Formats: sequence, structure tokens, C-alpha cells
Amino acid sequence: MSQELQHLAGAREAYARGEWDMARQGLELAGKEAPLGTGDLEIMARAAWWLGDVQGSMSISEQIFRRLEAGGHIHAASMVALTLSLQWGVRGNIAVASAWVNRARRLLDDVPEAPVHGYLLYLEANDALNLEGDPGPAMAASVTLKELSRRYEAPELASFGSLLAGLAAVRTGQASRGFQELDEAMLPVMAGQVPPEWGGDIYCSVIHLCFEMADFSRMRAWTDALTTWCAGLSSSFMYTGISRVHALQLLSLEGKWELSEGELPKEAERLRNAHGWIAADAYCELGEIRRRRGDAVGSEAAFALACGLGVDAQPGRALLLADAGRTDLALEALLAALADRGPLGRAWLLLPLVELLALRDPAAAEVHCSELEETARFYGTPGFKAWAHHARGATLIAQQRWREALHELESAAQTYRSQHMRYELARIHERLAVVHRSLGNHGRAEAEQATAEAIRNQLGAVNIPWSKAGPEPGGLTSREVEVLGCVLAGSSNRQIAHTLTISEKTAGRHLANIFTKIGVTSRTAAAAWAHQHGIPERTDA
Repeated sequence: MSQELQHLAGAREAYARGEWDMARQGLELAGKEAPLGTGDLEIMARAAWWLGDVQGSMSISEQIFRRLEAGGHIHAASMVALTLSLQWGVRGNIAVASAWVNRARRLLDDVPEAPVHGYLLYLEANDALNLEGDPGPAMAASVTLKELSRRYEAPELASFGSLLAGLAAVRTGQASRGFQELDEAMLPVMAGQVPPEWGGDIYCSVIHLCFEMADFSRMRAWTDALTTWCAGLSSSFMYTGISRVHALQLLSLEGKWELSEGELPKEAERLRNAHGWIAADAYCELGEIRRRRGDAVGSEAAFALACGLGVDAQPGRALLLADAGRTDLALEALLAALADRGPLGRAWLLLPLVELLALRDPAAAEVHCSELEETARFYGTPGFKAWAHHARGATLIAQQRWREALHELESAAQTYRSQHMRYELARIHERLAVVHRSLGNHGRAEAEQATAEAIRNQLGAVNIPWSKAGPEPGGLTSREVEVLGCVLAGSSNRQIAHTLTISEKTAGRHLANIFTKIGVTSRTAAAAWAHQHGIPERTDA
């Protein structure tokens, strides 16, 4: 046996055993002796894909497509084109993905029907749903795909049909029916009846939908299922990294920021050339963790990387502006993003808008709050419901309707607890402290504030001024609250002036106004009042 044939035989055997690296090395050696046949190129492309070299795999697949097309193998060439379309799509290059779909459509127009026509139908309907927001083609395609599955005994087509039906149903407000279809879609995937590139994308579609709808309990269940599926395949498998990003999103939600911040950059970098959308999600999560921990520079860097992959990184980027006191720019960014999104995407922007507008433009805040409440009623997911209660509580606090606000905030807190949303829960406890204090329940207010501070300390979260729970106590201005925080820390007028970058005379004038407003005559009494009303200490950083 020649050396070339020995390399080929060894590579094929290694591939059959799942030894991807050995298979690729053997084929590379054989290719130096003589051009590889199409079948061996297919093995090389598959081995590269399993090893996580998606770009290398796609390059080889393009060679395979040209050979198959030139040889008149239309169905096989079309299948390669459609798989390339899927791969370019998940990388985030929609234009190239569309070009490959068009190639497959052109080839399939004049040949007898086969299962590959189902793959084309699936991609076309999925694009109409995700890019154009139109569920009609998805619903129609799901019926056809299930019929093609029966006709050709192709279980993957039934999976595609159920996925499309489920996504369309959920997006039209039929969540219960939709998730039943999505459960059905997963059965052939878990049974190994769907090619792994396509099966992995089905998992991602379901998990992303759960995330987009803020249904984090369901997202946990499907992320666990994806992790189990990946464990039986390859450690270098692209979807192993995707599974980890989804797990880190959930860990971040639970407050495990140290772990998530440590791993997200590595996973995002690993995926940026293989699955651009998930890499962007990872950078957005990283940016939000850093923002909440007060690392504005690191946060902006992460959001910029997400934007480079084709996402707008909102509301995170806008909230970063709000954190810096640039509220007008933050509102402008949120409203611009709102105009470009469908109902699910808008829901993520509405609570920040309500909180930023509640005190400065109550009428606008009411419009956004009502939309969020309607979205929560339509989709019925726990996260949306909690956000709606949270937003309504913010508007009621601004109107000083304390008892009504109490009911809304307690409803939000209950769901935040059940969904393990730690940071959001801390913010609700801060608002509850304001409400109880305003109702005269000072002991309860101190307990709520202490709980909020304990959670923030556990998370390493900084206090974010723009998201304060309500009007400043005692009719104080924001600057007067800062001065009083310095007094609470034991600062002299000179130290206050240095900390706040104002003159000593201005510091004294603020202090005199504070004494008048809160009815005290000494710094000691003012400090006691500040502590009682939950004003944090302010020191020179």
C-alpha cells in the first residue's frame, strides 16, 4: 500500500472513531501526495468543524460545492450551499448567507423534489420570521415541512417544522402552544436525527427566544439540555462554547459576576469568528457586569466589541451614559434603539426609559410603562411581568402614591426572587425602602435598605445615581444630598468643597439650605437625619 493510501486509510479510521485531529492530519499528509477526492474533502471539512475551526471547514466546503456543481450533483451541491448559508448566518454575515441561499434556490428550481428542498424552505421561512418579523411564512412552511418529513422519512424536517411553528406561535402571543411545538422540535435533535450544525442552531434558537422573552427558568432548562447534548460530542465543538456563554448569562443573573467576568472574554473571543451573534451576547453581558461594578472604561470596551459584531448593545450603552450623568444622551440612544426593534426587543428598553423619565417627564414615562404592561400581558413571561410591575412602581413613586407603589414593587420582588435576578432584587429593595419611609414605617425602611446594601455588597455593585428610587428626601436637591452624604462621612466644609469640586463658600451655602429644609441646627443632627433617610456616605475617592 502506498504512503498516500496509508494516510487516507488511517484518516478515515480516525474520523470514524471521532479522532478529529488525527483525521485532519492524515488527510493533510495524503493531500500532499495527490489531490483528495470529494469524499475525503468532506471528511476534512467535518473534522475541521468538530475541532472548532469553522472558518477552515467553510473554506473546504466551498471547494466541495464547486466540485459537486461542476459534476452535476445538484442535490448534494445544494445541501452544501445551504449549510454554508447557515454557517455564514450564525457568524453574523447575513449578506453572504443570503447569497448562498440564492445559489441553492437557483440549483433546486429545475430538479425533482428531495429532502434538501425542505432545508431551503426552512431557511427562507426562518429569515422571514427573524429578519422581517413576519410569522406567516413560518406557519405555512411548518405544515409543508412536516408533510415532507413523512414523505421522505426525514425526521430533521419535522424538527424544522415544529421549530418554525413554535417560534411563530410564541411571537403571536400563543406561548403555551408555541413551547409545546418547540419541545417537539427538540426530540429529533436529542435523538441524533438532525445534523449537528442544524441541531445546534435549533438549540440556540430556543434558548435565545427564552432569553429574549426574559423567561429565565425555561432558559436554564434548555441550556442544561444543550450542555448535556454537547458533552457527548466534542470538547472543541462550537456549541460547547455557546452552551457556556448561555450558562454564564444565567450565572450573571444570579449574581456570580466574578466567575462570569472572568470567563466571558475568553468564550467571546473563541466564538467571534464562528458564531458572531453569541459572541456579541457575551460581550454585552460582560459590558453590563462591568457597568454595574463601576468599571465604565471596561464596560464601554466590551459594548464596543459587541457593536463591532453587528448589535447595538442597548440598553447597556445608554445606561452607561446615564451613569455618567448624561441623561439626555442616554434617552436619545434608547429612543433610537426603540424605533428599530420589534415587540420583544422593545421590552428590554422600556423599563430603563420609565426609570429615566419618571421624575422628569411623567407623561412619557406613562406611555412606555403602559407599553411594557401590554407586552407582559401579551407574552405572559415572568421576566416581562416583573419588569412591568417594577416600571409601574417607579411611576407611582414619582406620583407619591405610596401604597399602590408598595403593591407593584412587592409583586416585582416576588418574581425577581423566583427567577434568581439578584441585582434587580436589590434595586427593588431600595425602592421599597423609600416607600416604607414615606409611609412612616422607618423600621421596615431600614430593613429594606439593609437588604439592598447586603445584596449590592455581595455582588460588588456600585450605587447608580440615575436609578435612585424616587424623589430626594426632605425636598433636597441632588447636590444637597451629595453635601449631606459628605457631612455623614464627617467632612468639613473644606473637605466637602474638595470632594465635590465646588468652592468652600458654596459648600457652606448648601449646608445652610439643608439645615433649613430638614429642620436641624447642627451637623450632628443633620448626619443623624441623613442616616435615618438612607443617604449614603460620600467621601473623596
